Amino acid sequence: MKKIAIVYWSGTGNTEEMANAILQGAKDGGSDAQLFQATSFNKELVDQFDLIVFGCPSMGAEVLEETEFEPMYVECKASLSGKNTALFGSYGWGDGEWMRNWEQDILATGAALPCGYLMINEKPDAAGIESCKKFGSDLAQLI
Repeated sequence: MKKIAIVYWSGTGNTEEMANAILQGAKDGGSDAQLFQATSFNKELVDQFDLIVFGCPSMGAEVLEETEFEPMYVECKASLSGKNTALFGSYGWGDGEWMRNWEQDILATGAALPCGYLMINEKPDAAGIESCKKFGSDLAQLI
C-alpha cells in the first residue's frame, strides 16, 4: 500500500478542513495516508512516504506562513527531488499568486507535481469538501 503524508498549517481552520477531507479521500482511494501539522514534519520523514501533500493558506502579500510552515518546507525542499508531491490551500484575497509561485518553487526542486494543486477561496463549502476528497482519491490512485 502506498504511503501519503499530508502536511499542513492552518490559522483559521480552513486549510485544516481541506487537509482532513483530502485525508479521507486518500484513504477511501486505498492509500495509507497520514496527517501532519507542519511542526510535526521534517526532512527525515520525506523518504518514508511515496507522496507528500503540502497545504498552506495564502498569508500577507500572498506568501506561505512564515513562522512554522515555511521553515519546515524549506528544510524539506532538498529532499524532494524525484518525489511525487501535491499542493493545496485556502485564500481570502488575491488571485492565487501564492499558489502559482509555490508551484514553480516546488518544481524547481526536481519534485513531480502530477496532480497539480487545489485552492479554495475562504472556508470550504460542501462542494469544496467534495473537491478535496476527490483530490485525495485522485492522489491515491496516482501512486
